[in-house]
Amino acid sequence: MMNIRDFVQEDLPHLVNLLNKTYGKSYEFIPYTEDKLRSWIQEGNLKVLVAEEDGEVTGSIACRSGHWGEEIELLTTYEIPNQKLTEDALVGEIEKHLKGEKIFTVVDSGSPKINEWTERGYKLEGGLYHMIAILEGPKSLPKVPEGIIIRSLKPKEEKEFVEAVNAGFGSERLKIGVIQRWKKECPPFNEEWVHVAEIDNKIVSVVASRPDVEYNEFFGGKRGYLGPAATLSEHRSKNLASALACRAMNFLFQKGLDSVALYTSEQNIPSITLLRKLGFKIGHHWVFMRKQLSQPQ
Repeated sequence: MMNIRDFVQEDLPHLVNLLNKTYGKSYEFIPYTEDKLRSWIQEGNLKVLVAEEDGEVTGSIACRSGHWGEEIELLTTYEIPNQKLTEDALVGEIEKHLKGEKIFTVVDSGSPKINEWTERGYKLEGGLYHMIAILEGPKSLPKVPEGIIIRSLKPKEEKEFVEAVNAGFGSERLKIGVIQRWKKECPPFNEEWVHVAEIDNKIVSVVASRPDVEYNEFFGGKRGYLGPAATLSEHRSKNLASALACRAMNFLFQKGLDSVALYTSEQNIPSITLLRKLGFKIGHHWVFMRKQLSQPQ
């Protein structure tokens, strides 16, 4: 008989094995380790449930709150006779733990899993591109209006950087302490890797660059990463994003990296248009499946 319960630490090796079996052929998959998964669960504040039969773990699911709302992750089961039944039961149970009125999950574009989520009441709503560009040499920076200074972030400017990013996104994307965290997670990152546009002593546009640490370590690559990138609404259409993106790409090239990646919404047409001009191509496409759990009051 199937039982769904909360994850406990003793489940960790079973969950790692299950996830690696399920997602081993996924796009740019990096195998889970017990330490990596434990840290991810703790730091991401994930709610994790497991399904078990006869004392054996047969499936898992998790949810967390992020930039785009409450998200279902880690839905996986072994290939067992009642696999679909187990997955449906896990989804139904995790939905009971959600706080908001909407939930979403991310699925590969074109995957048959889209139909399964549709049967559960989820609807296709937007998507996400992973875009990649080859770094072959320095690019010329587009011209920006007079009076705007393009430079790197200075030490002790983290507060101004965080405020600019959050204002540009219209929501809290970053918190104070992010620079120190990136220094720890992405050596040799420091403030020099953050590119900003300043006008009248105020940061109005930013593009952060970092080494793509996990990808480089596992695949033996030399890839950089761009993000987050944001511009205050009143300073858009001034080539600031283009200039900072070019500056960041040139910076990564000078650091010996040969490619750069980022994520952008498929609905962000201006961003995609800009990125294509800079040489970015779509590496992978995911779609969002969303469900209204209850009607707003």
